[in-house]
Amino acid sequence: MKVEIKVPSLGESETEATLIAWLKQEGDVVAVDDVLAEIESDKITMEITALDSGVLTGILKKVEDIVEPGEVIAYIDDSAEVATGAKVSSAAVEAAVTTPEKVEVEEISAQVEPEPEATEPAPVAKVSEAPAGERVISTSGRKQERVPMSRLRRRIAERLKHAQNTAAMLTTFNEVNLQAVMDLRSRYGQSFQDKHGVKLGFMSFFVQAVSHAISKYPALNAYIEGDDIVYHDYVDIGIAVSTEKGLVVPVLRDAHLLTLAEVEKGILALAGKARSGGLSPDDLKGGTFSITNGGIYGSMLSTPILNPPQSGILGMHTIQKRAVVENDAIVIRPMMYLALSYDHRLIDGSDAVRFLVAVKEALEYPAGLTLDL
Repeated sequence: MKVEIKVPSLGESETEATLIAWLKQEGDVVAVDDVLAEIESDKITMEITALDSGVLTGILKKVEDIVEPGEVIAYIDDSAEVATGAKVSSAAVEAAVTTPEKVEVEEISAQVEPEPEATEPAPVAKVSEAPAGERVISTSGRKQERVPMSRLRRRIAERLKHAQNTAAMLTTFNEVNLQAVMDLRSRYGQSFQDKHGVKLGFMSFFVQAVSHAISKYPALNAYIEGDDIVYHDYVDIGIAVSTEKGLVVPVLRDAHLLTLAEVEKGILALAGKARSGGLSPDDLKGGTFSITNGGIYGSMLSTPILNPPQSGILGMHTIQKRAVVENDAIVIRPMMYLALSYDHRLIDGSDAVRFLVAVKEALEYPAGLTLDL
């Protein structure tokens, strides 16, 4: 019996993807959940796995072909006769029948093979075709390499440019004293990890601070659709994660209802799936606000770009010890610059500034979150 291998659902608003790799070849024996192929849509890279065991047969699509959700790209023959009679590679057969005499002859031939004569390299440009359509040009030791952009990278570029072209984007800045947060992490960090199995990081405090500020300024959690404003009574926060293939923004659902431990576990799970290529379309859709942390790369200040159709994104940055004034005294405190980019078509500047101040206060006095102030 032949089992169809179909392209899975790509998620909201995505209708096609590119087949970027076959990890199993026609004639290979496969087991349930073996990864057969990889496809790349505008948002993520997905794996196509075997739903049954047997032999991969009838591959219908090749690498770089465009595929659609539900389309059959191959078959698995799960009949016992085919599975037990799966072909063995010619290389394996040759290795099995190699005789000592043959090895000895090969070794002697290798020993007496004459060395190639040394030649002077010609001082001209060399053009060669590299795998997968890459073109490498070498002139006097200098090289150029041309590779096609992936669908994910092209989509990132389109979305970022679309955000610049359509939104009246503005950025407001502030700074936050993270001494209280660092004191909490220092005092309770180990107990927190022992109880919950995850480290107490900074991001969970920022997620709760943003959720708290959104409750006061709901326009930051809304977006424009045509001539309407769409408000949400929930907070789904996108957490920007950098991967080898580009930036993705998986969504932490109902962030306003989560404890610090639940936030940390959720972020850890999403980041792991993003870097291993295991994100599903549902992990990426429906965010209402985003947070990006350039501080992990040492960024001191930036102006983050909106993640359409969202109307607000908070940029975190590196923590630096700086001299600040407290109670008329100069003290050293761990400070971070915050940047809030927002769509000025929907959000007034006064609300954006007050929203950022609310985030700042929630971080500097985290007890206020516990007391629901």
